[in-house]
Amino acid sequence: MDIERIRTMTIEPIVQSYDFRDTILYALGLGCGADPLDRSELPFVYEKDLTCLPSYANVLCHPGFWAQKPEFGIDWVKILHAEQDFTIHSPLPATGAIRGEYSVMGIEDKGEGRGALLHQAKELYDEAGNSHLATVRSTLFLRGNGGEGGFGTSPAAPEKLPESAPDKVVEIATLPRQALIYRLSGDYNPIHADPDLAQKAGFDMPILHGLCTNGIATRAILKAYCGNDASRLKSMFVRFSKPVMPGETIVCEFFEQGDGQIRFRAIAKERGVVVLDRCSARFTA
Repeated sequence: MDIERIRTMTIEPIVQSYDFRDTILYALGLGCGADPLDRSELPFVYEKDLTCLPSYANVLCHPGFWAQKPEFGIDWVKILHAEQDFTIHSPLPATGAIRGEYSVMGIEDKGEGRGALLHQAKELYDEAGNSHLATVRSTLFLRGNGGEGGFGTSPAAPEKLPESAPDKVVEIATLPRQALIYRLSGDYNPIHADPDLAQKAGFDMPILHGLCTNGIATRAILKAYCGNDASRLKSMFVRFSKPVMPGETIVCEFFEQGDGQIRFRAIAKERGVVVLDRCSARFTA
């Protein structure tokens, strides 16, 4: 892995325009509108009073899979999405043009044969007014690298969840075709659609996108703590631990910390497997 090339890499700002259909399609990919009588979710899937879900910040202005380029020396086939978080500075507009500015914050070397963690950040701005909308951070686990050095700073590791019983539990079912809908919001990795390629990657079937699971957890927080008012959710962090299979039920267990802060995890109910772990979120009253 060419550490210096990665450290000095420049990703040009990316501008993405989206209209009401894109905003609605993203929400449908997360399962919003499953209950046609749930008026609280209607603003996410209906153009009248349309509202953008805060987790849309995760997918806007995506720079593409730059780590696949051979000059960086990353074993991209073995990359896993490890962590994701967003902080909302101003609510995302329902439609508009957004500019994304990227940086690689650092590489955390775990040692030869143990992999490395690559931390990157994205700042989102409204292209028209230049207002700062969101900061998004993601961590990639480079399983095929390690022992090659690092640079920059790494965020503190999240603490374990409380051992007490959860204060609230929210269950959200997914559809067997959930990944086929969600991928239309921009992530066309074939392991989410093609059974043969999914099996070559070691899965029994196409898996749900990690950021779809993230978005479904966002829905659960909005429902449990924000009255489905998207403007109240200010930040959210997740650690991906296992993939979700489309059609499974995602169970979110919440542990209240006070002052609008919660810790949580998500479990694939049918298998009893933790799929998001050591998570946290912050919201306003």
